[in-house]
Amino acid sequence: MSAIVLVGVPGAGKTTVGKLLAKELSLEFFDSDQVIESRAGKSVSDIFTQDGEPAFRQIEHDVILELLDSSNVVLALGGGSLGNDETRAKVKGAKAVWLIAGLAQAVDRVGMNRNRPLLLGNVRGQLADLMAAREPFYKEVASIGVDTSKLIPSEVVTEIVSELKKLESA
Repeated sequence: MSAIVLVGVPGAGKTTVGKLLAKELSLEFFDSDQVIESRAGKSVSDIFTQDGEPAFRQIEHDVILELLDSSNVVLALGGGSLGNDETRAKVKGAKAVWLIAGLAQAVDRVGMNRNRPLLLGNVRGQLADLMAAREPFYKEVASIGVDTSKLIPSEVVTEIVSELKKLESA
């Protein structure tokens, strides 16, 4: 099975759903931000402030390409990773699942999380801007879209599994 990639805005539930989906399908789970932090020995926020966003985006791209070469994995991508054309092209070759979250839901989930450097300050306004800018990328790569706004994580997993089965039989 090729990699299953979860995309969406911060707060869409990529990590939570990804862990449950990997368990359901007996696959290994990776969160690109967590892999980056482990390799860099510092938080995403620290990479942004100490090294700058371009340095972070390069590390992110390298990590994602490496993880996408693995099979039998579920991979949750950082919300902005698809801004890189090469990353986006590679994700198109995987089974990409867009976790669609409404603004209110995403804001509630993200809250005042200081580990999200692009959302400091006016969280609602920043998140609305990110959603508008990134939605075309999510639409471009997604094989499956699941609206998570009225579902609990286990229901999202059930929906993804059902949609994956439809893809495989098509």
